[in-house]
Amino acid sequence: MKGAAISVWGLLWCVVGVAALSRSVDGFDDLSAKESLLSRLETDDTSASPANQLMVPLTLIHGAAAKGAVCLDGTPPGYHLHRGSGSGVNSWIIHLEGGGWCDTVRNCVIRKTTHRGSSKFMEKQLNFTGILSNKAEENPDFFNWNRVKLRYCDGASFAGEGLDEANQLNFRGQRIWSAAMEELMAQGMKNAEQALLSGCSAGGLASILHCDEFGDLFPKTTKVKCLSDAGMFLDAIDVGGGRTLRSMFKGVVSLQGVEKNLPNTCTSQMDPTSCFFPQNLVANIKTPMFLLNAAYDVWQIHQSLASSIADPHGYWKDCKENHAQCNESQIQFLQDFRDQMLNAINVFSKSEQNGLFINSCFAHCQSEKQDTWFADDSPVIAKKAIAVSVGDWFLERTTVKAVDCAYPCDKSCHDLVFNDVTSSLEISQSTRLTPTVLTLLSTSVPLFLTSSNAHHCSNFISNKLP
Repeated sequence: MKGAAISVWGLLWCVVGVAALSRSVDGFDDLSAKESLLSRLETDDTSASPANQLMVPLTLIHGAAAKGAVCLDGTPPGYHLHRGSGSGVNSWIIHLEGGGWCDTVRNCVIRKTTHRGSSKFMEKQLNFTGILSNKAEENPDFFNWNRVKLRYCDGASFAGEGLDEANQLNFRGQRIWSAAMEELMAQGMKNAEQALLSGCSAGGLASILHCDEFGDLFPKTTKVKCLSDAGMFLDAIDVGGGRTLRSMFKGVVSLQGVEKNLPNTCTSQMDPTSCFFPQNLVANIKTPMFLLNAAYDVWQIHQSLASSIADPHGYWKDCKENHAQCNESQIQFLQDFRDQMLNAINVFSKSEQNGLFINSCFAHCQSEKQDTWFADDSPVIAKKAIAVSVGDWFLERTTVKAVDCAYPCDKSCHDLVFNDVTSSLEISQSTRLTPTVLTLLSTSVPLFLTSSNAHHCSNFISNKLP
């Protein structure tokens, strides 16, 4: 009991400290900090007992440093690989980790003291669930494939190219991508008969940015496709009339030298920041792609549409924490956002080779966690789960263009709800709420965490949270 109590208090102090750090250094709505928290809540799955979990070790790409392919702090990048078997031995999934972006020097300096900017602080093992599971009952079409999770440590969706020597920051996302692909081809991916590039959130954006590059790695005889989960970040007007996310993306593109790695089909017609937005890219991708997205993406609602910058007086506070608390005008604003998303993918959706699963849920990343990917009560459209829809599309069993009716018609959603009383996060399925084990103290506690020891809390949370 004594050890457990210490762990609980350590977790609480760390969470409060990290919250205070993100507020004091980069503002209350530090995008990368919030993305990191949301991503961890959504991808760490504790539904299986420890004995049934598939823990996959981290492999560092040691030859990458010689090519300048390094994390923000100069350490080598890494990945987790679980080998395929049987009929899947020559099929590969490469899943790109998400975790926000860093758009300022100060933001990136803090980021390099965490696992999102340095392999020194990456988890040595990760639990593979959802699309990475090795169980047929959890992952019916991809369970016996070679499954890879490529770690994210550059802060620009694997697309940066630059160096800030004064602040010892390496913006080498594009080189990490190239070195990782070279490494995996040598590990057997060159013999792939089928290959799927997927990713979640910032990784979902990366799967869009790199989709055609991925396709070009293979001969025409290889079936190659891409999946973007929660990667359709929209250049939307926020509740204050500004463009919060455009400002963020402009910083990322400018600071990290992303422009040179953006598709020429876009940059020849639009400014570089616009070409970091998927809505200006997806229609021109040659490789077949599947877009999986919640129409009311929680991350975008919290950090793009109704951030504290856009809503300084907190009019949207209750609505953000629980969509059931939204008033009529707020619901209409969110319905307009859904309409913008559907309009943004209109041309993309007309291509026979592409696939869609746009459900009317308040969620973010649905391929990584077991309960949303494939389970008895997982989200469905027309009675078909996400895993089945993606499998049908990839294996060409049927065309998949699944677009949900507007909120509140879908009762299968696993919505994310934030309880303001304790700042806890809950997963709501229809009207039933199931609390997670993570409860955060109010961020009004005046505790500050220095960047030099921030990584200790990052590792503590990684090791202690389920």
